[in-house]
Amino acid sequence: MLTVILLEHFKMVEKFFICPHCWQNISMLIDISVEKQLYIEDCENCCNPIEIECEVKSNEITYFNPQPIGQ
Repeated sequence: MLTVILLEHFKMVEKFFICPHCWQNISMLIDISVEKQLYIEDCENCCNPIEIECEVKSNEITYFNPQPIGQ
């Protein structure tokens, strides 16, 4: 039941962009209820890590910066 309550507060938007490792078009879900975010997520195509930095204002992504993380 706690999971359901928490999920009601998320506002997810699918963001499409080019992976900085494999140069393929990919997508990630961004929680637009959080104004500033910095996290690492793997590419769905090549599995390499990408540092995602984004900012949200008025439920819109105003800044999105995917950067490769060297291995």
